[in-house]
Amino acid sequence: MEIHIAAAAILREDGAILLVRKRGTTAFMQPGGKIDAGETPVAALRRELFEELGLNIQAEDAVYLGCFSAPAANEPGYLVSAEVFRLQMNNDFEAQAEIEEVVWVHPEMQGQLVLAPLTRDMVLPAIWAEG
Repeated sequence: MEIHIAAAAILREDGAILLVRKRGTTAFMQPGGKIDAGETPVAALRRELFEELGLNIQAEDAVYLGCFSAPAANEPGYLVSAEVFRLQMNNDFEAQAEIEEVVWVHPEMQGQLVLAPLTRDMVLPAIWAEG
């Protein structure tokens, strides 16, 4: 079974990427969430970022990176397929809705956190390969 989501790779000027951990879970991942029926990936991203971080973005701020797939971190037996968008921000964010924790992560820190498979195996390597 597949879960189709929109997710944000939010980057800071110093190269850190924003990751979130949902309440009751252990793995950190990109903010974002499921795309509702009839909803575009960008519309889902805007809705989810507002719900989770209080962040109101414009569609043109989100640069499409691609679609990445990996085993779902919190739904055993499911595959997550993520439409990932890159955003450049230097804001401080507070966890809202189902988000328990928000952290900025530098490349050298990734071994210190439990990361969702999509984040660990696909998104972070793609982002940090860009330099």
